[in-house]
Amino acid sequence: MKRILLAAAAVLAVSAGTARADDGPVIGFTTSVTSTAATISLPSSSSPNSPGSISVPVNFTARPAQSEHLNVAMLQPLWQRAAAAYGVPWQVLAAINKIESNFGQNMGPSSAGAIGWMQFMPDTWLRWGVDADGNGIADPWNARDAIFAAARYLAAAGGHTNISRAVFAYNHADWYVNEVLQLANVFGHGGPAVTSDLQQLQTTLDSARTEVIAANRTLVAALHHERAVMRIAQRLDAQVASAQLLSDRLAADRRATAFGARLYDARAVSERARTNLRDAEAKLQTAQRNAEAPSFAPGTSSVLAGPSFGSGYVFPVGGGPSVISAAHTHHDYPAVDIAAPEGSPVYALANARVLNAWHAPDPRCGIGMTIQAFDGQVWTYCHLAYLSPTVVDGASLAAGAQVGLVGETGHATGPHLHLQLQPATAWPQQEAWFQGFAGRAFRWQDAPTPVFSEPARVFAVVNEPATPVVSFSR
Repeated sequence: MKRILLAAAAVLAVSAGTARADDGPVIGFTTSVTSTAATISLPSSSSPNSPGSISVPVNFTARPAQSEHLNVAMLQPLWQRAAAAYGVPWQVLAAINKIESNFGQNMGPSSAGAIGWMQFMPDTWLRWGVDADGNGIADPWNARDAIFAAARYLAAAGGHTNISRAVFAYNHADWYVNEVLQLANVFGHGGPAVTSDLQQLQTTLDSARTEVIAANRTLVAALHHERAVMRIAQRLDAQVASAQLLSDRLAADRRATAFGARLYDARAVSERARTNLRDAEAKLQTAQRNAEAPSFAPGTSSVLAGPSFGSGYVFPVGGGPSVISAAHTHHDYPAVDIAAPEGSPVYALANARVLNAWHAPDPRCGIGMTIQAFDGQVWTYCHLAYLSPTVVDGASLAAGAQVGLVGETGHATGPHLHLQLQPATAWPQQEAWFQGFAGRAFRWQDAPTPVFSEPARVFAVVNEPATPVVSFSR
């Protein structure tokens, strides 16, 4: 028997790297309610485990020394079998698996203590954990056990009839429900091929970003060393020029000549580092081009860390509310620290002109820039791991142009983008455009994040002349 589960929004079509993002998603899920895992006696979703009814690994809250590594092709049958066993959509299991642990690449424990493939809290695991492989142990670090347990939990929360409510029970945040259902819609329309392709795009992007950060860090260190050697070489040359006695001049010249070789070597190291950075930048540009079209689709945008647009502005960090967060206040003056994983893309927040850009770290601000937006406001970005070479004084930036990558250069604790107005007389997070991205591009750290809802698109005929051409409003 087939059951169609619908979750509200609008239509999304994704195919081979192209996406139509005119509307939000209409979630159309088809699942079988007949279990394909009949060989294992699975616990019901009608009630949780009784105390002591399951066995878990010793120290099950700690990550094991060796973890499973399964690709999308290996995970696909687990999602489908678990979904069939408990009557929930496999696409939702896949989306939760992706968002919670990136298909097992980030299994924690998280800062909140969540563990394993599907990021269960330990007490929740004891109540809903499943021994799905029949080895006598319910293990959250085992992909089969964790995925079947997630399906059971969703079913217990009403996933048979209301998948949105069930996902909310999994993580009590409306932004989380939106993100899971949008990504599930992408997986549902495209099937395993799109799921695998999307994962490959993200892996390639992450690898390219990491390579650029490492290459830029090496170049910055090489240039710092080169400048230090150059200063010493200049002092030695000055000693040669100021020596009064021939013997002193010859001795100084020998020292300067010997140190000149060190300067030559330092410059060679800097040039190799510069070449390596250019190669890494080229790889990143290729990865970004390949991901550009799907990164604008609802669901895929957060995975590929694409830019979020709204009201003439762009949220300055990509990645979505599952990984990007901000607080309503800053520790000592009006500013905002946007927490994000190192390497997250940084975007121009509006059409703007670069007033000042620095690619070598400042002691306090690190790598960053100051820009003047189209409305006259002046913004400073700090602590970047990398700033694009196209960002130079006087350059024009389009809203959403990628300008760099999140880091923690300068005086920073942990990777984040420090954003402030110049002068710092107002809080960026109090700006209407900033708050409009809550629940869509980031989540609040210190307060509930409001529900984000895409306004409906309404099209109307503007005129209907006698010709076959009909004009519509935007």
